[in-house]
Amino acid sequence: MKVIEKLFHLKEHRTDVKTEVIAGITTFMTMAYILAVNPNILAEAGMDRSAVFTATAISGFLATLIMAFMANYPFVLAPGMGLNAYFTYTVVQNMGYTWQEALAAVLVEGIVFIVMSLTNVREAIFNAIPLNLKHAVTVGIGLYIAFIGLQNADVVVDSSTLVTVFSFKNSIENGTFNSQGITVVLALVGILVTAVLMVKKVKGGILWGILGTWVLGMICQLTGLYVPAPEAGFYSLFPDFSAGLAIPSLEPIAFKMDFSNFLSIDFVVVVFAFLFVDLFDTLGTLMGVAAKADLLDKDGKLPKIKGALMADAIGTTAGAMMGTSTVTTFVESASGVAEGGRTGLTSLVSAILFAVSLVLSPIFLAIPGFATAPALVMVGFLMMTSVMKIDFSDYTECIPAFIAIMAMPFMYSISEGIGMGFISYVVINAVTGKFKKISPLMYVLAVLFVLKYIMI
Repeated sequence: MKVIEKLFHLKEHRTDVKTEVIAGITTFMTMAYILAVNPNILAEAGMDRSAVFTATAISGFLATLIMAFMANYPFVLAPGMGLNAYFTYTVVQNMGYTWQEALAAVLVEGIVFIVMSLTNVREAIFNAIPLNLKHAVTVGIGLYIAFIGLQNADVVVDSSTLVTVFSFKNSIENGTFNSQGITVVLALVGILVTAVLMVKKVKGGILWGILGTWVLGMICQLTGLYVPAPEAGFYSLFPDFSAGLAIPSLEPIAFKMDFSNFLSIDFVVVVFAFLFVDLFDTLGTLMGVAAKADLLDKDGKLPKIKGALMADAIGTTAGAMMGTSTVTTFVESASGVAEGGRTGLTSLVSAILFAVSLVLSPIFLAIPGFATAPALVMVGFLMMTSVMKIDFSDYTECIPAFIAIMAMPFMYSISEGIGMGFISYVVINAVTGKFKKISPLMYVLAVLFVLKYIMI
């Protein structure tokens, strides 16, 4: 225990081992889906699915371990959603690059990030963002991840109006209630159960909400209320150990980068796109989750941010070498923070679970989206409370904050929300004559976002 206290300073952060362990497990379980989703997405780029699973788990383990010991923050990393889709559907399928060339772009991005982190460029960007915008990012991320949770559980579905609520009537009529419909019911029940646990201040309430919803799903499967339909994406809720416990080899994808187009303009654009999205997704997540965990100092800065930024830079570089897309800090880290996680011990627990998942992958891959949805919705609620910290008496502060909040869920992107917030903040304050309150770096960032929308 003395060693743990010395490494993570639990007393200083007013936490304990039990709280940190529960937080680490909670964060991992809310993001374990990446172990299944990332291989499926990158497989469409022509990569070996089993090998990508191994690369995903190892890169998540390595990057999160660095976060735990270099920064002592409760943030967990893995190959990021959105960036993996850009890798497959844009770079490979639309632009015509091979996955080997795309991996080369990710590697270059990682190396650039390492240089930027060592030279304090990323830290300077973080510190240049106004405090009200930082609080806005927290709120925006809360709405964003709640929306993701509702989508994962099919509570919110596509429609002619872009999105709408799931129709139980249609589900019964077309015979899908026992696969899709019942999971929506379970997700809604899980949200209410998790809410009650939180009201009652039950320790580990979010984690118990995940496990309880999953167990209810298993009971429904045993009783025939839930019937797996693999062709429609609804699988058995019980772990499948039929393939054994062997760890898939990295050989088909490791160190397969192709730099033949390294000097082309298109390659530079691809690297820039990876760099830009990852930079602001990571900064946004760090801002939002750190603010919720009260880790920011009185000036809105994040102490030891260099270690946090180095974790995803090294993770991205190592991940590209192993054969996976960009590694980033996961917004689901907020679920562990909501459980009381405040130190790197939370990250260490999640990192260990990434390592364990290599052998016990059937267990983690069986966690359904409807079981993690309640956690994401409740965490979204907790992050939403930061809206009270925004100064609504000053329109030059609160209007850009509102734009950033609105953009994240509506544009389905943390980085787009930050971009809209930056641009509106600079324009509104400059046009109204409040030039002095805008830092020079904010002008530069706003211009870069405008150029990004024009060029990419």
